[in-house]
Amino acid sequence: MIFHKKYPALVVGTPYGGVKEQGAGLYAQTMAERGFVAIAFDESYNGTSGGEPRRTSSPEIFTEDFSAGVDFLGTRPYVDRNRIGAIGICGSGGFSLKAAQVDQRIKAVATASMYDMSRVTRNGWMDGMADEERRQALVTLGEQRWKDFENGLPEIPAGFPSTPQETIPEDLDPITSEFFEFYAMKRGHHPNAPAAFTVTSGMAFMNFPLLNYIETISPRPVLFIIGENAHSRYFSEDAYEHAAEPKELYVVPGARHIDLYDRTDMIPFDKLTDFFTKALG
Repeated sequence: MIFHKKYPALVVGTPYGGVKEQGAGLYAQTMAERGFVAIAFDESYNGTSGGEPRRTSSPEIFTEDFSAGVDFLGTRPYVDRNRIGAIGICGSGGFSLKAAQVDQRIKAVATASMYDMSRVTRNGWMDGMADEERRQALVTLGEQRWKDFENGLPEIPAGFPSTPQETIPEDLDPITSEFFEFYAMKRGHHPNAPAAFTVTSGMAFMNFPLLNYIETISPRPVLFIIGENAHSRYFSEDAYEHAAEPKELYVVPGARHIDLYDRTDMIPFDKLTDFFTKALG
């Protein structure tokens, strides 16, 4: 088969704990309708992707998944391998940026509601974790590794309910309540996404900073998209400050964190289209 035209392409990552059917597929489908070849994927060990033990979360492997997506796209006969970009949603925003720090084939990156999972795991919410608290957490994780080895299976905490819920429990904190609204209710529920990983996954995140070389993505452009009312906006604001030009911080009026997962009336697809059209030439 002869292809007479080669297209720009995008690899799209999921919200952290989610699967390709939750947000990433929506982004990929919409950008495909706008002229880009786009692929949404489940991270290794999760969803319909392979790998054991299941529901492992790895900052290194999840970063590698973006480069694997570039491997695939760049070998399609209808893709221009010199025009490949990445979109990361929530936690995959950090992984997409990490990949771009070393993978020069990623020519532009856009993140939506980006979470720096290594930072929040090591430092706590709003960097509020004390050194002794972190040390105790690492002691506990070390003990858990022995338990997992002896049991022959890693412990996985309870995630969101396996069936869609009708109401949000009243005793949840505001952030957990917001995630419950998406992952546990009809709005975003998917049976492959309990949004829970092996307990010991946290150890790797404490030892693997995601954005330590973010300035080296330059001169390739980065677009940070955040909701005006997103609890997570400080991750993108700080990443924007540390990134080098060309960079842009785009604020969506009235949007919360999860609204940039699936709210087509809020996700700025025109902005994304314009950004990647210019960035990928």
